[in-house]
Amino acid sequence: MPFLPLHDNQPRVLIGQPWVTWSLIALCAFVFLFQSDVGQADAQRLAVGLGVIPATLVGNAVLGEDYYLVPPMATLVTYQFLHGNFMHLFGNMLYLWVFGDNIEDSMGHVRFIVFYLLCGVLAMLTQVVADPGSTVPTIGASGAVSGVLGAYLVLHPRAKVLVPIVVIPLYVPAFVLLLIWIGFQFLQAWGSGAAGGGVAWWAHIGGFLIGAVLVVGFRYRAIPLFGAADPPGGLRIAPGFRRKRRD
Repeated sequence: MPFLPLHDNQPRVLIGQPWVTWSLIALCAFVFLFQSDVGQADAQRLAVGLGVIPATLVGNAVLGEDYYLVPPMATLVTYQFLHGNFMHLFGNMLYLWVFGDNIEDSMGHVRFIVFYLLCGVLAMLTQVVADPGSTVPTIGASGAVSGVLGAYLVLHPRAKVLVPIVVIPLYVPAFVLLLIWIGFQFLQAWGSGAAGGGVAWWAHIGGFLIGAVLVVGFRYRAIPLFGAADPPGGLRIAPGFRRKRRD
């Protein structure tokens, strides 16, 4: 992901604490620790058995008994909780931490669980359509998190997001950050082909667009679309930042 957001200024208005967002982060972290602890061979078995392999999902390939852990359709859910390495986990969870609480706030805890998982499922089906013959397992929360980003763009485009650019921490309007993000995904998808060079770019794109559509129906009606009740967001330097002077 091309940027590392650190914080947003959008307050929650309907829930006290984003328990689901925190629980998803904790679960992904726990699963990653488990993956790291079982050894390389077993970790590979988990990735193959619980990750999405498009060719097995559409019926063009079959897993061997040693790798068959759940039915292929079930991997559309299980893949969302595994990650390939620490930076893969960190990037996804950072985005979920910054943007997930407001989307959970917009629809409540239970509906957010359904929304999140559904975005992950439909995002991966987008990747399967783009590359149905792939035999490479795909894992990670990127598809579901991309759905959260798409929802955030629709609900809070004018919110301000703290992003370190070079050494200056800037508050950038969310719509600027998120449109650059989705543009980057399209560039990478078209530049690397359907296989994506090892990254499921079309799952990111599909998740983002699906989240932007689904949030309209999932949100409480008290939450207006397109930041109608949000304060305007402008580009500004974060408070407290001081550049060192050279004498």
